[in-house]
Amino acid sequence: MNNLHIKNLSKTYANGTKALDAISLDIHNGMFGLLGPNGAGKSTLMKTIVGLQSYDSGTITFNEKNIGEHSQIIKKQLGYLPQDFGVYPHISAFNLLHHLGILKGILHKKERNIQILSLLEKTNLLAHKDKAVHTFSGGMRQRFGIAQALLGNPKIIIVDEPTAGLDPMERHRFNNLLSEIGEHVIIILSTHLVEDVQNLCTEMAIINKGNVLLSGSPEYYVKAIEGKVWKKQIDKEQLTEHQKTFDIISTQLQAGKLHIKVFADEQPSHEFVPTSADLEDVYFTTLKKTV
Repeated sequence: MNNLHIKNLSKTYANGTKALDAISLDIHNGMFGLLGPNGAGKSTLMKTIVGLQSYDSGTITFNEKNIGEHSQIIKKQLGYLPQDFGVYPHISAFNLLHHLGILKGILHKKERNIQILSLLEKTNLLAHKDKAVHTFSGGMRQRFGIAQALLGNPKIIIVDEPTAGLDPMERHRFNNLLSEIGEHVIIILSTHLVEDVQNLCTEMAIINKGNVLLSGSPEYYVKAIEGKVWKKQIDKEQLTEHQKTFDIISTQLQAGKLHIKVFADEQPSHEFVPTSADLEDVYFTTLKKTV
C-alpha cells in the first residue's frame, strides 16, 4: 500500500498570493479526486508534490520518506501527465516512448521495448505506434500522455485536468483507462469536472483559494445532504428574486426552461419538489461557504 502524506503545506508567491494555505491530506492507493475551480491551487499543489516548485513550510511524505529531504525518491516512482505537454515534432509514438523510457532510467532495450508495446496496447495506440505524436487527435495525445506516465511502473501518478477539451467518447475511454490503472497505485486526478470525480474516485478533496474545504468519500458527502436538495422551474426574470430568498445551489436550462436547485433542511415552499443529491450539489454548496 502506497501512502502520500501532506501536512500543513504552504506556499506564498512573491506578489503576496497565498497559493497553498496549510494544506493537509492523506492519500492512499486508488483514485483520489482533487476538485476546485480555476485558480484554486490545484496545479500549484501538483507541481509542489512532484518537485517542480518549492514550498515555504510543511511536509510531504511518500511511503515514510520526506520528499523535501529526498526529492529524487518520488521522482523515480512518479508518472506525471500535466495539463499541457509538448512533444518533439516528426517523432513516432514508439520512438518517443523509447526516448522517454531512457530518461526514466529504463536502460535495457529489450525491457523497454516490452513495456512500450504493452503500454501502447493498453492505451489503444498500438496501431498508431509509427505515427508522429504531434499529428494525434486530442484524445490520442492524452492516451499517449498516460502511456508515457506509466513508463517505469510508477507508484504514484498525477494527472492535471486530463479530460479538458476531449469529446464525450474520448473522455469516457480515457476515464475507463484511468480506472483500470488505479487499482494498485495512487492516482491523483486534478480537475474542475465534478462528474469525473463522481464516476471514478473513492476519495476526494475540494480546495479553493489554497485551502482544503473538505476531504473524504464523495459518497459520504452526497448522503450528508440527501433530502436537503429541492428543485423548481421558474421564469428567467424571477431568478434575481429567488436568489434573494433561497439558498440557490445551481441553475440549469432544461429544454429551454430555467430550473433552480436550492439547499434547505425542509421544503422551501409548496412549489419546490425534492430531488436526489449528487456530488455537484456538494461541490457548489461547499464553494458557496467561502464566497
